[in-house]
Amino acid sequence: MTNKKAGYLRYIFTAPLFLALLLLLIAPGARAEDTLDLDKAVKIGSGKTMVIEFTDPDCPFCRQAEAYFQNRTDVTRYVFFIPLASHPASKGKIQYILSAKDKAKAYREVNSNRFDQSKLAEITPEGIRLQKEHQQIAKKNKMDATPTFMIYGRIIEGFDLGRLEPLLK
Repeated sequence: MTNKKAGYLRYIFTAPLFLALLLLLIAPGARAEDTLDLDKAVKIGSGKTMVIEFTDPDCPFCRQAEAYFQNRTDVTRYVFFIPLASHPASKGKIQYILSAKDKAKAYREVNSNRFDQSKLAEITPEGIRLQKEHQQIAKKNKMDATPTFMIYGRIIEGFDLGRLEPLLK
């Protein structure tokens, strides 16, 4: 085989591989937020910046984050719930929130510290089903800490204003 022919064959076999690798590097990958079913989340707000949040209603840092976001009108939050084992009462609260007609209002009510445990009687089969779906969504996306935020494809674990605020500007 001649050198010219060998060079041509090398080009034929390596060019497609090079192009495929180049496409993998420059093409945007699927972001986790693009694969989430946001219709299952509790939607709060109508601002231009989308914030996806994984939270536990009994997590003290999640409550700090909730207080912070209540004052922001520039974000739309999509909230998914993860009942952490260290907060045994959170599962019932999550089911209560997801059973409510106005889930955002129920979420605010639970976070107000005025939550009446007798309201747990208002839990519906739909709320229980959604709570289980939220757990599966969190597991599928490897979310096991609260709060966890997804903003513009970036994942931020914990309520860290130093990392959150630059993404929200």
